[in-house]
Formats: sequence, C-alpha cells, structure tokens
Amino acid sequence: MAIIIDETKKVMIQGITGREGRARTRLMREFGTNVVGGCTPGKGGQEVEGIPVHDKVSEVMEATGGVDVSVVFVPARLVKSAAIEAIEAGVKLVMLVPDRVPLWDAMGIAECAAEHGAEFIGPNTLGVISPGRAVLGMIGGRAESARQWFNEPIKGKTVGVISRSGGMSSSCGYYLSRAGLGISTICHVGGDSVLGLTFPEVALKFQDDPETDAIVLFGEIGGSMEERLADLMKAGEITKPVVAYIGGKAAKEGTRFSHAGAIIEGDRGTHAGKVKALTGAGAVVVDGFGDLPEAALSVFAAKTSS
Repeated sequence: MAIIIDETKKVMIQGITGREGRARTRLMREFGTNVVGGCTPGKGGQEVEGIPVHDKVSEVMEATGGVDVSVVFVPARLVKSAAIEAIEAGVKLVMLVPDRVPLWDAMGIAECAAEHGAEFIGPNTLGVISPGRAVLGMIGGRAESARQWFNEPIKGKTVGVISRSGGMSSSCGYYLSRAGLGISTICHVGGDSVLGLTFPEVALKFQDDPETDAIVLFGEIGGSMEERLADLMKAGEITKPVVAYIGGKAAKEGTRFSHAGAIIEGDRGTHAGKVKALTGAGAVVVDGFGDLPEAALSVFAAKTSS
C-alpha cells in the first residue's frame, strides 16, 4: 500500500497550461500518476499532454466524475483562490506547490479545509511520491531518475519518509534505498510556518499503513511538529519505530534556518528541545544526516532479534 497517493487516485492540475504545470504534468504521467483533467481560467477547450483543460474546477469534477487530488501550479498570489475553489468544489486533498504564499492566505486555506473536511499539503512543497505507484508535484525529478533512486516497498523492510525539506526528501529516499530499504511513501510537508498536513498527521497515516514498517523523519528547528509527534508516541498512537534527524543544531535564537518555518523564537522550536522530546518518546535520533540509513537498518535488526 501507500499513503496519500497511488495509481488509483484521480488527479487534476490547476494551472496546467503554465510552464510548470505542463512540465510536471508530463513527469507525473510518465511515473504513473492518473492525471484525468486540468484547469486554467480562460483556457477551457485546450489540451495538455492529451488531458482536457477546463476553465473551472467544478467543470473538471463534472467531466471526470470527481477527482481525489488537485495539484496547484499557479503564482503565489493566486494560490488561496485556487485552493479554496478546489475545496469548495469537493476535492478532498489539495497540494500547494508554490512558495512565497502569504501567511494569511495559508491560514484562510486551512480554515476553508477544516470547514469542508478536506486536507492540503504545503504550501512550498516539492510533493509526495509512492515508488512504483504515483507521484504528486515535483519530487524525484524525472520519472526515470525517480524509478532508479527510490526502491519500491520490500516486505518487512519498508519505511515511510516525512521531511520538512524538499531536497532532503529526495536525499533521504535515495540513501535509504541504497542501504537496501524499501520506501512506501515520501512526503515533503513544506517549509512554511503555516502548513496543511504536518508530521503528526502524516505519521498517523503511516501508522495505519500495513506496508510501512518504520517512519523516518528529516526535521529541523522551528515550530512544534516534532514535539507533537513525540506526544503521539508517548500516548501510544504511534507505535512503529521512528528514526529522526533534526537540522539546525548550530542556529541561534532569531536565526532562520533555510525555510520560513525554521526559526527559533525564545525557547520554542530548539534543536535540543526536539531531540529531547523524540528520544524521550523512544525515537532513534541521529547526530548526522548520513547516519540515518544505518540507524534505520539497526531498527529492523532489533525487531528481527527480539
């Protein structure tokens, strides 16, 4: 199995006629994603990669009998209206790829999603990939390279990856695969301070996935996602092994570490605090990113010997 995306999910692209929309639609289809429609206001009646283009999300929903996911490739200033249009049309999962989405816009999207029982990923996300099945967004680059980089699930040795960094999402999957582990899904939640799905929500999805045997995190300073995941572990809601790396160890208060959401404010969101919370909950936390594969392998070795 996989979480969030597989070959059965019907996907639409908002902004499909733009440069990024066209390019990523082609890559998603080449990897196996079931892209069934797209929309760009004023461009209805065209085709992109053989996919019909409509003016509105509601028209795509009507023409396809409904879609499961909408991937948004529009300028940052238009993301809020695009996301809300999709959610109000009945799409239950929206992926927001663009960065620089205004904070208040992200908060408005979150409010709309909560009102309609929908979920969103991002903003500022590279995407989600389930090796051998499908991809959303841009993670993994070209379809050919993504197939080479990421192992498909391996019975008893499969991890789910959650990351706050787009580039490190791919790196995590690559090095874990080279170590001989299978990957169920890699999810880049995004680097902004207000996000849709966060570490705890994605981890709960992996907990419910019978094919995922352990969870690997690439975390960083700022926010409280890692601490909230640790709370779930302590409460027994996450029981699968967790292996984590937390970036930003050397950052000082008020310093932003790469992403908008990676900033220490007072004693909140510190590297030490996150490491303490996760280790206290039973996670294996490594000091160096390069130690993740070995630590993940050791988790499986421990399970085998017990």
